[in-house]
Amino acid sequence: MHSLVPVMRTYPVFLALTIALIVQVTKGTAYWVVHRHLDFQRFVQTGGMPSAHSASVTALTAAVALTQGVHSLLFSVTLYFSLIVMYDATGLRRAAGRQAALLNRLVEQQPLGRQVLEHRLWELLGHTPLEVLVGAIVGIIYALAWYKL
Repeated sequence: MHSLVPVMRTYPVFLALTIALIVQVTKGTAYWVVHRHLDFQRFVQTGGMPSAHSASVTALTAAVALTQGVHSLLFSVTLYFSLIVMYDATGLRRAAGRQAALLNRLVEQQPLGRQVLEHRLWELLGHTPLEVLVGAIVGIIYALAWYKL
């Protein structure tokens, strides 16, 4: 039992990191299966279903709630942090993705635009509210499953 103490103290951050990795690997693999093309950038880029950011921060918050309690200062901080991250994913980052799509189209419509545009701007930056919600649910379920183990 003594050897489990360090693991339990870092368990919330372990859950946050591992669920982010699991979600990203799942999204990259799903792209490969659907498109029959292995694109390694899909394993690390933001955007898509579900939100790895939301899964990560909600797993962290749920793990803190389960280990420290919902009345702890640490839970309050992680909850607030989670809400900001999820709001940002649907707000600012999503708007930046829409602007990137518009800029890509504008450049392509110009004469020589396709030759000038070496690399298209990445358009899948943010998330829809549904992608954030599903990511949050995945994170909470992941933390609950670990807590039950």
